[in-house]
Amino acid sequence: MICEGCKELIVTIVNKGWAERVIRASREAGAEGGTILMGRGTGIHEKQSFFGVPIEPEKEIVLIVLDPSQTDRVLMAISDAVELHLPGRGIAFVLPVSRVAGRVHMMRDRGEQEGDGADKS
Repeated sequence: MICEGCKELIVTIVNKGWAERVIRASREAGAEGGTILMGRGTGIHEKQSFFGVPIEPEKEIVLIVLDPSQTDRVLMAISDAVELHLPGRGIAFVLPVSRVAGRVHMMRDRGEQEGDGADKS
């Protein structure tokens, strides 16, 4: 387990089809990428029906891990791109990340920048 107490996770939940806008905006603001998961909504804006049959709208959840120095810029870019200030557009929030495993590329890049002789292959 690699301890990285200085990371944050932006979680963005939007309607199906909007995740690519979230990813594009976050990359333009400096994030490296993200993970898209599928979900379904149950909030007050999710009560829709089609000929009397309830529809459970599909959601996309975007997870982005980044340095805290990037968080405000990326969060604002996401909010602007999908207009989170409008009702029913979605939500984004930030959580602290204290431990990460599997992000070896970030550790390798940091080591190379610090000149510790990390493997460059």
